[in-house]
Amino acid sequence: MRALWLLKNGGLEALSVRESAEPLPQDGEVRVRVHAAGLNFAEILMRQGLYPEGPELPAVLGFEAAGVVEAVRGPSDGLKPGARVVVRSGFRAHAEYVCVPAASVFPLPESMTFAEAVAFPVSYVTAYYALFRTAHLRSGDWVLIHAAGGGVGLAAVQLCRTVAGVTVIGTASRHKHRALFSQGCDYLIDYHSEDYADEIRRLGQGRGVDIVLDPLGGSDTLKNYELLGPDGRLVCYGFLNLVCGERRDVRHVAHQIRTVPLLNPRDLINSSRSVAGLNLSRLDKRDPSIRRATIDALFGLYQDGKIRPVIDEQYQLERASRGYNRLQRGENLGKIVVNM
Repeated sequence: MRALWLLKNGGLEALSVRESAEPLPQDGEVRVRVHAAGLNFAEILMRQGLYPEGPELPAVLGFEAAGVVEAVRGPSDGLKPGARVVVRSGFRAHAEYVCVPAASVFPLPESMTFAEAVAFPVSYVTAYYALFRTAHLRSGDWVLIHAAGGGVGLAAVQLCRTVAGVTVIGTASRHKHRALFSQGCDYLIDYHSEDYADEIRRLGQGRGVDIVLDPLGGSDTLKNYELLGPDGRLVCYGFLNLVCGERRDVRHVAHQIRTVPLLNPRDLINSSRSVAGLNLSRLDKRDPSIRRATIDALFGLYQDGKIRPVIDEQYQLERASRGYNRLQRGENLGKIVVNM
C-alpha cells in the first residue's frame, strides 16, 4: 500500500510517499480501506519536532480517515465489512489502509461524503467540546474565535449558530471575510492589518467577550485573557505561534514560550474569569466514550442540516505536502483533505 511517511524532523522534504506493508487487524480492531484523510496543524508541529506526544520517527501520521470497513477481528460493536465509516486513529491515517480499535470507528450518515467525514474526529469534536463542555456556551454570549477560517475555527462558527443569541467575532485574513460572514460570523477582524484587541473593545464598548477560543498561545494568551468580561472563559487548545517558517526556529520557539503568562489565582477570583486547557488526545485515553458521545451529537446536527463541513482543497496523497504548505500559510478556508 502507499503511505505518507514523515522520515525526520524538518521541512516539507521530510515527507515521502512510500510503498509499505499493509496492516493486519489485531483482536478487537477494524481494518479500513481509506478513501480520504484529513490534514491538521498538529502534524506540522510534529514535523518540526514541536509536538510532545508525536510518534517516534520515521512514522506515518494522520489523526483521521474515512473509508470502507474491509475486515473485522473479534468484538466490533456491530461493524461489518462494507460499512462506510470515519475513524480516529492515534496516527497512521495517511495510508491506503489503517487498523484501529472498534471503539474508534464511527458509521457515517448516508448523505455524508468521505471528505466531509474527516472534518469531524478532530476539528468538529475539538470545537464542540471547547464550546459546550469546557466554555458552556449559552444564549447571549459574545464569542471570539481565532483562525475562524481554519478547520476548528469554521466548525466553531457553525456550532455557535446552533445557539440563539450568540454573537460571533472571528479573526481571519481579509480574503476570507465574505465566506465567513455567510457561515455565521457577526464581526470579522483582519489580524494582518488590525489589532484584534482594539477592535473588540471598540465593538463591545468595553463589555468584554464571554468566550475566547485560543489556538495561538504565547503572548496572545494574556491578550485574550484581558479581553474577557466578568464570568469570561478562555479555552486554550493549541500553540500556532510556535511555527514561523517551514522549519523549527529555536529562538522563535523560546521567545514564544517565555511570553506565556503566569496567571495568579487571586486575579482569577477577583475578576471572575476562568482559563481552561483542552487536549482531546489525553481525554481520549482517559475516557474514549467522550469522543463517541460528541460525534453522535455532531452527526445529529449534521443530519438536521444545522452544520456542514466546508472542504477547502483536496489533494492526492503524492501532493499532500502542497496541502501542508497551504495549511501552514493559513490560506485554507475549512478542511484540507487528502484522497487515496
